[in-house]
Amino acid sequence: MANIDLNEMLDKVRNSQWALADIDWDKPGADRISAEQWPKLKDFMSDLMWIEHVGARGFAALSKNAEDPTLKEIYAYFHAEEQRHANAEMALMRRWGMLDGDDLPQPNVNLRLTIEWLDRYSDDMPLEVLGSVIPMLEIALDGALLKFLLEEVDDPLCHEVFEKINADEARHLGVDFHVMEMLGKGRMHQRIIKTVGTVANPKLILGVLAYAPLLNRMRDNIVAMGLKEERLYEAMGKYERIGGRTDEGRRNPWFQIISRHGKMVVDRNHIYHKPVDALVKASNYIPTRLLGPVPTWVEKLTWRPTA
Repeated sequence: MANIDLNEMLDKVRNSQWALADIDWDKPGADRISAEQWPKLKDFMSDLMWIEHVGARGFAALSKNAEDPTLKEIYAYFHAEEQRHANAEMALMRRWGMLDGDDLPQPNVNLRLTIEWLDRYSDDMPLEVLGSVIPMLEIALDGALLKFLLEEVDDPLCHEVFEKINADEARHLGVDFHVMEMLGKGRMHQRIIKTVGTVANPKLILGVLAYAPLLNRMRDNIVAMGLKEERLYEAMGKYERIGGRTDEGRRNPWFQIISRHGKMVVDRNHIYHKPVDALVKASNYIPTRLLGPVPTWVEKLTWRPTA
């Protein structure tokens, strides 16, 4: 993957916009979801939709913190595109009879905690953190979850929708890895000092305590649905291979941290999982009332095919 020209990429992004209204949601094929598939697919789609919206909030923070005006605008488009992906996935759930009226599917408690953290603290995170974490999430989404979904679901409209989503995600990943290399430039000792200071930031520590249990819960959920663990290994390997293809990429301390963490996440036998699994179990006992109100940006979620 060669370095990209951000101005050319911005033009591509502008010219590649689509809307839910462009899709015929009443096309035949909705009845191809089997009764056996339906319950697990409903949970899978709900989690997938919320992950897209988590990504949207991350791109909003990146847009705020990016100094380059072109990159700032690209991230603003990516923010809107991730929201559109979430809405399109909700529209598929509506098509398959998985939504009750206009009610949103409820996020699991770990997603809810991650959303809460993003709403409070993501705008305060350095570009280096979110700019290196989001590619990991997107490469797992693109390289494992979406391909698995398309293999399992026979509805042709699902394939049509995810063809559009995958095209967007490919552009996201191109920019993601380009930025990761940009973040690896400069003096090594300066990057290390800045990284150590960020790691010790209490806001980031809270984010890790929300993020790590979410990954464990999601990993186990998708494996239980039938995703082969080798797919996750491949996704983590792709992140390491592309993110570390240049000296600049390898010198990005956050790339090193996140690639090592990814290996621990996919290895279910690693001791890392014992404390994180304990956090997952503990989170199940958190009363809903303690989570506070849902952030107002969640109100932009809708299955309705607006322009």
